[in-house]
Amino acid sequence: MQPGFRTLKERLAQGEIVRVLSLGTIASPKIVEIAGRVGGYHGVWIDQEHSAVPHHELELILMACRAAGLDAFARVAPTDYATVMRPLETGAGVMIAQVRSVELVEQAVSWAKYPPWGVRGVFLGNYEGGYGTVPAAQHVEASNRDRLVIIQIETPEAVEAVERIARVRGVDHLFVGPSDLACTLGVPGQILHPKCVAALERVAAAAKAAGKSWGVLSRDPAHLKRCRDLGSQLFSIASETDLLHRGFQATRALFPELF
Repeated sequence: MQPGFRTLKERLAQGEIVRVLSLGTIASPKIVEIAGRVGGYHGVWIDQEHSAVPHHELELILMACRAAGLDAFARVAPTDYATVMRPLETGAGVMIAQVRSVELVEQAVSWAKYPPWGVRGVFLGNYEGGYGTVPAAQHVEASNRDRLVIIQIETPEAVEAVERIARVRGVDHLFVGPSDLACTLGVPGQILHPKCVAALERVAAAAKAAGKSWGVLSRDPAHLKRCRDLGSQLFSIASETDLLHRGFQATRALFPELF
């Protein structure tokens, strides 16, 4: 890592506003390299829920992140132990999607943490274990302490249980998925509908009461402002396809006589 590098978890713990870029449709190490040069982001998250990013590609993207001085986490569905655990071995955090119960959160956290917090198995022949150079006890302690675990709040069930979810040991951060939240609340696309705002307020209150940070995916300035006013610290404000769209639109605006 570059000198002075700080993880997303460290930044959040210090109360900072954190900017992240999402990758999925065109998840390339080159995009990470460019983002590190000119993007102004603190980290990236790689979508393994909705995109076809296999583990070997995730490893390459994370190598690019380390070279660019960007932290990273992967979004995964909590379908099984290996899906949750493998990104951690590459040095990434994990974001657990489609949460609908406290029990599911506790299961996912147990897969992400070593004993006594969880049931994760020890393997040191990877980046996180220093490719066999980090003593097992040191590695277990550091991973349980430092690896970022995020829980997505994007269903009515998760909102109803958010106070208990926020208090689960090993949960570091709550992250609101506004599109799924609006859809599951019966108002698809209306991310500032009163139902969605009420859910945001409840997430913010639960995070504050539990001493946890929270964040949101936000593409809309009014939505972002509302979330920031409620205490959100982490903002996912663009994907790689968003940047392409905005670039195309800016180019058309720059050369209107050609379009």
